[in-house]
Amino acid sequence: MTMPEPRNPRAGRLIRQREGYRAFIPARLPPDPPLRFEAPLVSLLATASTDLGRLDGVSATMPNPDLFVAMYVRREAVLSSQIEGTQSTLDDVLTFEVDPGADTLPLDIEVVVNYVKAMNYGLARLDSLPLSLRLIKEIHGQLLTGVRGGDKSPGEFRTTQNWIGGGDRQLLRDATFIPPPPHEMKSALGDLELFLHDPDRPHPLITCALAHAQFETIHPFADGNGRVGRLLITFLLCHAGVLRRPLLCLSHYLKLHRAEYYDRLMAIRTHGDWEGWLRFFLRGVAETAREAADTAERIFELRENHRTLALAQTGANGLKLLSLLFQRPLVNVNLVTDELGITFPTANRLVGRFEELKLITETTGQRRSRVFRYEPYVRLFDEPSESGDQGVTEVSDAK
Repeated sequence: MTMPEPRNPRAGRLIRQREGYRAFIPARLPPDPPLRFEAPLVSLLATASTDLGRLDGVSATMPNPDLFVAMYVRREAVLSSQIEGTQSTLDDVLTFEVDPGADTLPLDIEVVVNYVKAMNYGLARLDSLPLSLRLIKEIHGQLLTGVRGGDKSPGEFRTTQNWIGGGDRQLLRDATFIPPPPHEMKSALGDLELFLHDPDRPHPLITCALAHAQFETIHPFADGNGRVGRLLITFLLCHAGVLRRPLLCLSHYLKLHRAEYYDRLMAIRTHGDWEGWLRFFLRGVAETAREAADTAERIFELRENHRTLALAQTGANGLKLLSLLFQRPLVNVNLVTDELGITFPTANRLVGRFEELKLITETTGQRRSRVFRYEPYVRLFDEPSESGDQGVTEVSDAK
């Protein structure tokens, strides 16, 4: 089913192209007529702001919070990639970090690993480069280089028409949504960048929600638009100072409510329903912020209990190993040797003692090349099983 004619001027326009299809050109941000901040939306904004503030506050009071950030980033990478159809799990990512050549790893594991790299790269670049189209292209390059989609101009905006949907044969004429053609895309991206730097832009959470939806509508890359758009959420929140660390895993909420996620984005394009999208987005921020804060508090409790045990039973090296496990919850003896700067026999005894204390569990069942898992910690990031997980396919017109 092709996209119907927009019913509201604040959505945008369908413009017929010379080839005969009609592409969607979004209206500029902020929406005009202006957003309607009625009581339910105001209440959701207040709740989301409070829950996000609690998350930021919890992380600020934790000793060495950067030890734990890597797990939040990995989890976001896994879930955002699963929205697009990848099958890799958090366990796969942790296994890859210990043994990139493991034969049990799914073929798409490096797609998720690249997401982690792109997240870390973008956050580091924000210290020297403002959030801009240049940075977005750099992040896209990090995301797609060397993986599936790597043949679709990583780090460059598209120069051909793309589309979403298209039936079994994925034909342009059957597309459910056709983003702006390249010449209109460049203009829309320029307007988006101006909005991001407008001193009169709305509350950071509103800005973030509007920018994500607009980016997904512009769809400026031949592949990877969904993942880059969700990375943009984290970068916007951290850039605005709303979060000091990337602890909000909004992709968990978007994955669980995937159908509504896509429906809300489409409702902006067909009906100009920005308010419906904002309510959905703010509910997600509130829910995932509460979940992340609760997890952070459980991490703190786990850390304190295990630090007491490790110090009493294994001394200073035990504390160093425990800190390593919060960053790398799957380890082998060689990794412990290198990271702690101790001899292999010392590392082997230390790992063995941690296993005796039931702090870690051997996962391979082998006598050689053993891998140990910090199970109580990893369990805090477990995901409920979900069936029928299908991603949305992006198609580029190669003609």
